[in-house]
Amino acid sequence: MDIFPLPRLGLVVPPENPIAEPEFHRLIGSEMNVYTSRFPLTPGMGVKETMESYNEVLPETLAAFGRMRLDAAVVACNASHYLLNPQGDRAFVAELSERLGFPVQSSTQAILAVCEEFGTTRLTLVSPYWPWLTETSRSFWEQAGLKVDTVVLAPAVPGRVAEEHEFDPYRVTTRTLLTQVREAGLPDEGVVLFTGTGMGTLTALAELDREFGRSTLLTSNLASAWWARRTVGAAGAEVHPLLERLERGAGR
Repeated sequence: MDIFPLPRLGLVVPPENPIAEPEFHRLIGSEMNVYTSRFPLTPGMGVKETMESYNEVLPETLAAFGRMRLDAAVVACNASHYLLNPQGDRAFVAELSERLGFPVQSSTQAILAVCEEFGTTRLTLVSPYWPWLTETSRSFWEQAGLKVDTVVLAPAVPGRVAEEHEFDPYRVTTRTLLTQVREAGLPDEGVVLFTGTGMGTLTALAELDREFGRSTLLTSNLASAWWARRTVGAAGAEVHPLLERLERGAGR
């Protein structure tokens, strides 16, 4: 396969995120070339301060691609964009797109684009975040017009009670994710959103898709890959099964 003529997707990720690039390569690696720019380290900052700093430095982080011609770019960090309201998030990426000369999309806006395409109005939210950030996420979706029916927590280390959970999106295992979701149950229909670009989901989703086939299982990276394919006009023969199912409009 000649990789030179393939579309080029820029990906901006937090420095410690171990999941976004591997999942993007599995989802769309045969259809486009994926290039990464990482946010700078923020030693001594708390989570919220770090996310705020990501929004501040995003223009220069995208500019780090230099003179490379990109066909589109995705900001693969939900948490920083949850701190913006949906309208502010949309305006931010629109401004960046105009400034840089190619479409820029946040993973949060990619999710909203999928929901708009399918006429989605309700969500079940699966969150690997600390309670305050989970609530910020819920508020973001509800401000965007999506009713969050249920929140399922996906901690890095489950405790005996919710207050004892230890949270870190990058350390959530497939086993924990499956256990938490199965215990909570999923709706027969509708969208189940697994938020967080750094939480590994593809293996768990393959199993859950077989068990809960009537629900649309959506993740930050899956939605972003869906948006990227549509934006650059990719139409490769080898599409990941979860992305193919999403393309068919499952759950509508």
